[in-house]
Amino acid sequence: MHDVNDELVFVEDDGPWSDKDGAACPWRILVVDDDPGVHEATRFALANIIILDRPLALFHASSGAEAVALLRVTEKIAVVLLDVVMESDDAGLRMVDIIRNELKLANCRIILRTGQPGQAPEAETITRYDINDYKTKSELTQNRLFLTLTTAIRSYDQLLRLDATRRGLEKIVAASNQFIAEQGLQSFADGVITQIAGLLGVEPEGLVCCAAAQDSPLVNGRREFHIIAAAGHFRALIQRRLCEIDDPRILGQLMMALKERRSLIEPNNITLYFAKTPAEGFAAFIDSARPISEVDQELLKVFCTNIALCAKNIELVTKLRRDAFFDRQLGLPNRTALVCELDQTMTKQESGCALAIVDIDQFAVANDLLGHDYGDALLKATAQRLGEHLPANVFIARLGGDAFAVMGPKISVNGETIQACFQTPFVIEGVHQPVSACVGITLLESGLRSGIEYIRDSYLALKQAKTAGLGQTVLFSQELGSAVRERAHLLRDLRLSFEQQQLFLTYQPQIELSSGRIIGVEALMRWRREDGALVPPESFIPIAEQSGLIVDMGRWLLQTALQALQRFRVVGCTDLRMAVNISPVQLRQPGFIESVSEALHLTRSRPADLELEITESVAVGGLEPVIALLKRLRAMGVTVAIDDFGTGYSSLAYLDKLPADRLKLDRSFVRALERDDNGTRIARMIVVLGRELGLQVIAEGVENQKLEELVMALGCNETQGYHYGHPMQESEFIAWHARYKGKQG
Repeated sequence: MHDVNDELVFVEDDGPWSDKDGAACPWRILVVDDDPGVHEATRFALANIIILDRPLALFHASSGAEAVALLRVTEKIAVVLLDVVMESDDAGLRMVDIIRNELKLANCRIILRTGQPGQAPEAETITRYDINDYKTKSELTQNRLFLTLTTAIRSYDQLLRLDATRRGLEKIVAASNQFIAEQGLQSFADGVITQIAGLLGVEPEGLVCCAAAQDSPLVNGRREFHIIAAAGHFRALIQRRLCEIDDPRILGQLMMALKERRSLIEPNNITLYFAKTPAEGFAAFIDSARPISEVDQELLKVFCTNIALCAKNIELVTKLRRDAFFDRQLGLPNRTALVCELDQTMTKQESGCALAIVDIDQFAVANDLLGHDYGDALLKATAQRLGEHLPANVFIARLGGDAFAVMGPKISVNGETIQACFQTPFVIEGVHQPVSACVGITLLESGLRSGIEYIRDSYLALKQAKTAGLGQTVLFSQELGSAVRERAHLLRDLRLSFEQQQLFLTYQPQIELSSGRIIGVEALMRWRREDGALVPPESFIPIAEQSGLIVDMGRWLLQTALQALQRFRVVGCTDLRMAVNISPVQLRQPGFIESVSEALHLTRSRPADLELEITESVAVGGLEPVIALLKRLRAMGVTVAIDDFGTGYSSLAYLDKLPADRLKLDRSFVRALERDDNGTRIARMIVVLGRELGLQVIAEGVENQKLEELVMALGCNETQGYHYGHPMQESEFIAWHARYKGKQG
């Protein structure tokens, strides 16, 4: 048994290896045969042989088991000269399976040698087993052995190079993916050093430098170069000027690469140039403890091209990240940055902080009247004023539009300190301009609440502040939050109830005072929750209007009321008009006239059967469009009543200009008649005014005989109230109508 290895040398890496003295590392050949003579003959035949500029190192095993054991601990065996028949007739063939399938040595070349050809027929063996050549021992003369090994080694070398290239390309792809995730040029430069070192299989020893920023001062008419990343023993040079490197070799390499905009490859170091733009780039110097192979040099060229593209992408990603967290117009952090800052503050469980949202009063008006340039200047002046008057530890952001956020210790973030920023007039385009702002403040508490929740609470407080007037500050409270949440829940339940057709209508009769006959009914929307509790209209109607749900609800009310009117007539309730309340939101919707026409058509109702009740608030936002719309409705034959006159946006001009048929005297003035206070005079004035304008006056809220007599004496034409009948559902109204008609005779 031969256990002596000839010229045993452990190879450090793929490619053209060399030993410590610089000599080329030998090709490793494993001879496996149970005949000692074969080992001696092979050693003699291959003595002093050079193949592809490298000597040979022979390893010997006398059995398949020995060979497998040697292969497990010895790397980079180029060729196995394998006998077929050893400890068994197929020991060599079984070893082929072990080499390929168990040891996973795909690149190793296997040449079968046999002295008994019949034991393993050539054609069958080559077809069945993953071997590379098949020779009889008798035909392997020295010359033929040399040619066979040369062919096998050349194939092995090519496979190694392909494998190295594949692994290198995989590293390049992985490096590119890594670079895309980097945040900023310095992180990118650190990654360049790491990835180049990994590609070469060396320790990260190197540095990266680039030209100073565009806005940096020039030295001798040109920008200096700075070291932006370093690793290994170069780490102390980070942020130093390139000229401060005391190693002439490294300094010269880097300066040449940057000046000539090209990469330089030396035997034991490499300087790579990466072009960000045609005129700008950066250079990386990497020390290598061993010569850089041709394969690695080619891979580095690919790496350079790829990383140059990555550098451009990094710059783009940096800009995108900046835009994602900063407002370009004002140079302030934006809403996203504020959310992150709030979340971090909550994670640190810092207490004693507050968040304020500051909104410039009447900004939209100023922007429209004075122009967008003025508006932009006002925003910039506001940002500057907040930054100058608030402490440095206060976080200032722009949320959008004219809304700013201020976050920091509550001793600095409070109504007094923020409002003080607006005490002095702003100078906008050379003109002193008084500016006020409303502020909504939320105190931050350590806990599980998110930044978005605190922003929402501050906006709620801001909304209350703006409702209160100009220059107001409101501190968020749990009561305020509860009220808002209650409204949100109410809207959710209302929407669900409407979708499930759980809303219903009641009908209150309207009486002509002179005759006592029934002339109409008012349709009133009602909502009963699943628990049987009635929700007052004054609670859910405003919420429906704010959300826009009132549009669909109003359309349903109109059609449902007119359908009920037709059923009333079938059972004898004739000569009735149906009064329906119309929300200002509903009236301003495009296509409102068409929806009224559709409801009349679907229910086969006459326009004269319908009376639309509006309030004075319809004039808010413009009187002329409302006048035009009401004229079209009256031209169709629909009558119009002004409801609740004197309780809201009262204006005699409105009453004079609004096309209407009827004026409803609000119940608050009717009740005042019993008390005989100032409300009596107001009621009398409204009735006189209505009659002077040719309007029929109907009094609401008549609850007893005395009030009936008073409104009749006042000059009212019609009335409605509990004295005659409560709002009733359809069947109840039909029964009430029959009883009332019976009393009338």
